[in-house]
Amino acid sequence: MSLLKDQNTTSFTEDPSFSVTQWGKDILQNLFQTIKTHLKSILVISFIGALLGLTYSYLKAPRYTAETVFLVEESKSAGGGGLLSSLGGSLGVDITGLTGSNNTVLSGDNVLELLKSNTFMGQCLKMPYLSDSSLTLADKYAEIYKFKSKWLNDSKIGRNISFTKPDKDKRLQDRLLKVLVKNIEEKELTVVKPDKKLGFFKMTVNTKDEVLSKLISEKILKIATDFYVETKVGRLRKNVSRLERRTDSIYNLLNYKTHATREDALLLLNGNFSNINEAINSEISQRDKTVLTTIYGELMKNLEATKASLIQETPTVQIVDSPTYPLDKEEVKWYMGILMGCFLSFFASVLFYLFFQKEV
Repeated sequence: MSLLKDQNTTSFTEDPSFSVTQWGKDILQNLFQTIKTHLKSILVISFIGALLGLTYSYLKAPRYTAETVFLVEESKSAGGGGLLSSLGGSLGVDITGLTGSNNTVLSGDNVLELLKSNTFMGQCLKMPYLSDSSLTLADKYAEIYKFKSKWLNDSKIGRNISFTKPDKDKRLQDRLLKVLVKNIEEKELTVVKPDKKLGFFKMTVNTKDEVLSKLISEKILKIATDFYVETKVGRLRKNVSRLERRTDSIYNLLNYKTHATREDALLLLNGNFSNINEAINSEISQRDKTVLTTIYGELMKNLEATKASLIQETPTVQIVDSPTYPLDKEEVKWYMGILMGCFLSFFASVLFYLFFQKEV
């Protein structure tokens, strides 16, 4: 009976409990042991890393940052929303953006994409690098970033490509220009809206050349601004020009008719009163003059009203902060290169000996 009881008795073994403190101590112990065992190798690798970091700090070209902060001031009629817009603003909701009443070319976040337009950047890069230089911004950019030497050694291109004037292979020139545009837009051009509730925008251009950063920042904003203003008030400007031409035409005709009316009046006074034609001609001249005077007055009224609308509708891009020399310079200091190279190589060597060396 006792033997059967002993056979049915089951024994349980309790697993040791997991301790985070003990786990951390084990890792630190292994770490110090690894450093102690391979100290000479780790020091040599760290020294080599420090030399590589120093070399990198000298070879790494400095970068220059041009920052432009601007404010887009819309026309009075573009505000919209009234009391509803004010209420939504107090609650942090953009009512005009939701309703679309303020959906203009440079309203809201549209400016973020407008300034990154491939067409605008292409126009910008075709502009002169300096007023006394025969190079364009694209030529200077391709020269600084070694694109020209790369194209020269390329088996499919094999020659110097200039953007100063149209190349014999226009398709190739446009394709290479797109390469420059893409490189700038993806890596060196940033347009952000720091605060969604405000109308301020910040554009940052970061390149390897100080003059290049400043010129790209200024010219791309000028191109976008001209496009914006023309889009907003282009129709009004055409109306003003048309009304000015018509008003000048009526004015000249009115001057001619004034002289003709005076001559007909003199003929009527000095001529034969029994001649009916002279009286009729004088009356017709006076009538035509009155009609032209009325037309001229209405045209002037419409012209002044259109000019007032043009002034009211014309938006303004106010530049709050513009890039000035010297631009902010980003470079890797020699001591930072040494510290980074030493730290990274030390960390990498310790990990190698700690994990991978054991497996080997």
